Amino acid sequence: MAVPVSWITLATPLPSGPVRVGITAEGVASVSFEAVAGGGPPVGDAVRPGDEPKAALVARHFAEYFAGTRRRLGLPVDWRLTTAGPQRSVLQTLERTVGWGSTVSYGELAVRSEVFTTEIEAGSLGPAARAVGSIMGSNPLFLLVPCHRVVAADGIGGFGGGPVGMEVKRWLLTLEGVLPPTLDWTGPA
Repeated sequence: MAVPVSWITLATPLPSGPVRVGITAEGVASVSFEAVAGGGPPVGDAVRPGDEPKAALVARHFAEYFAGTRRRLGLPVDWRLTTAGPQRSVLQTLERTVGWGSTVSYGELAVRSEVFTTEIEAGSLGPAARAVGSIMGSNPLFLLVPCHRVVAADGIGGFGGGPVGMEVKRWLLTLEGVLPPTLDWTGPA
């Protein structure tokens, strides 16, 4: 059975531009870069009758987050569009344990999630960390589940969306105070 979803497009200061947000009766089910969402929902808003108040709440919380006045989006999450099992467990662990201004390595998130215990007990943290990286790349809840806060043990790591995605990751980590602003910083003071 298909999940009924209302779609809204929100303007952002991100280097990628707007984001697309899918809202269901249970909460936010999808957040993606509009430009990177190839094969995703149709362009343009499609808000189902009755979802207007939820859409307005989502828009307000996102605007406050990007203005630097909200540190947690504080919106209910509809996990039904994530894959049950390792993906959902890792994403829920990230959402629950890594807050504003904090980061976690791919390997540490693998350990925290308790999904890869066999690999970790065998001393194989590398494959578990790579699996977490793949899960971050498939995160359908960008921003609500803050995959930008997952970094490599020796640097910033990667991010979906290619070079623009990396600019987004840097922008978000700068907004949250993890990275110092550069001369071309376009976020709030």
